[in-house]
Amino acid sequence: MLKLENFMLHEFPSIGMKGISLKNLQSFVKQLNELGFDAHSQARIVSGLRAFWKYLLLEDEVKTNPAELLQLPKLARKLPDTLSVNETIAVIESLDMSKPEGQRNRAMLEVLYSCGLRVSELVNLKISNLYLQAGFVKVVGKGDKERIVPIGSEASKQLNNYLDFVRTQVAVQKGEEDIVFLNKRGKRLSRVMIFYIIKDQALKVGIEKTISPHTFRHSFATHLIEGGADLRTVQEMLGHASITTTEIYTHLDREFLRSTIMQFHPRYK
Repeated sequence: MLKLENFMLHEFPSIGMKGISLKNLQSFVKQLNELGFDAHSQARIVSGLRAFWKYLLLEDEVKTNPAELLQLPKLARKLPDTLSVNETIAVIESLDMSKPEGQRNRAMLEVLYSCGLRVSELVNLKISNLYLQAGFVKVVGKGDKERIVPIGSEASKQLNNYLDFVRTQVAVQKGEEDIVFLNKRGKRLSRVMIFYIIKDQALKVGIEKTISPHTFRHSFATHLIEGGADLRTVQEMLGHASITTTEIYTHLDREFLRSTIMQFHPRYK
């Protein structure tokens, strides 16, 4: 329920928990999807919401149950929006670097785009798993599976700047000493916080697509494929167990497909 309360506080501050409508709950589930929660996690949360409002009805705390008709979104093979290379750069470079949080956020977005991380992998990224001189970071993904991912020079530069000049000024909370990205209170950032940072920056540069941390991961894969990377390499970097999962993320726009056919198909030459 804490996730829902935080969502309502940010998106619908004038509506209390008892005034929530089905539309509010649908928006909440949509955000869970954008934050990268898988179908099973979403099902558990929706089940909990239904049980909560059923209890409120029994206790006569509310008159209607907004969660009764709440359904999971259709997630199968749905392709999220993709940023172009120029749009990605515009979002990253729109950050206010005069502020400490701007330097931190620049490092975060550079790492997201350079390494194609899941947002959960980003918030749990450890200093001890950074091998920036060698050009790699070790990532702990789903099921605690570890993988080594290359990191670009710009991402390394911004990450070093953040670690040397911003993070050193934060009073780190106990247990968070090895976590890379921290908030002002010295604790690791939440997935929701990163979602709002990216959403706000996209709006600032006039991008009206549905943007989330996952958009950067999807754009990372798409831009690699468009640049000529093979599917198996992208699969390895994304940490997918199955190549079919990678195919969902490597959506190519029609113009790229057309130009590829024009180049390689014998009947188009």
